Amino acid sequence: MSRTKRFAIGLAAVLALLTAPWAIGAPATIFAAASLQPALDQMAHEGLLGTPPPRLVYAASSALARQIEDDAPADIFISADERWMDDAARHGAIVPATRTNLLGNALVLIAPSDSHATVDLSHGAAPLLKALGKGGRLAIALTDSVPAGIYAKQSLTELGMWKPLEPRMAMARDVRAALNLVVLRQCPLGIVYRSGAASEPRVKVLATFPPDSHKPIVYPVAIVKGHDDGSARALVAALESARAAKIFERWGFDVSRRKLR
Repeated sequence: MSRTKRFAIGLAAVLALLTAPWAIGAPATIFAAASLQPALDQMAHEGLLGTPPPRLVYAASSALARQIEDDAPADIFISADERWMDDAARHGAIVPATRTNLLGNALVLIAPSDSHATVDLSHGAAPLLKALGKGGRLAIALTDSVPAGIYAKQSLTELGMWKPLEPRMAMARDVRAALNLVVLRQCPLGIVYRSGAASEPRVKVLATFPPDSHKPIVYPVAIVKGHDDGSARALVAALESARAAKIFERWGFDVSRRKLR
């Protein structure tokens, strides 16, 4: 074997070790509810979450919780509701002492930004059905597992709208997917978080669902079991900082939810 070839092989081995997930200084991984993407992406871009920034994995809270329970390599979990954080805790997948409430949110009805629809939620399902038109569907996240969909079903049920609207729903895998159905004009209306509407100029808010019509929207954060070290705690501290609070508020989140626990 030539000297050049031996050098190339040796260099490749060193690079493999340096880029391996267990390498010293390897970035942490945050599993976060899909609705957090605009805010966390901004924090990562601005260096608020450290350098190099953490790896950010977005999906429905239900999917993320199940992956963490199956030992997915995550350091921090941020759920869009308490149910899936509770589930992760029952499976021993998080460090309970590190759990805290990070944020709150609101549930809104959206339409494309140039829509002329008007909807008064106090008038029942009729205004929504009229705005949907003959064949239009209501974009909504999965109501059996995704937090945004669960909250939406609670609210529609409390307001007496669930049964008439259920046949007209377009179910999406997560709340960002529901938002995109409206952005792409595949649906004339959608139910998403206020933060989602704030992140997308191609939609507008027609109405906000009464907060007492669904359980409080709470985003708990916790360190994943086996990853409770200085870097993970520093990331949680960064997420709870005043600078992060301003970014979260810019994207439509409610930082006062931190006082719930």
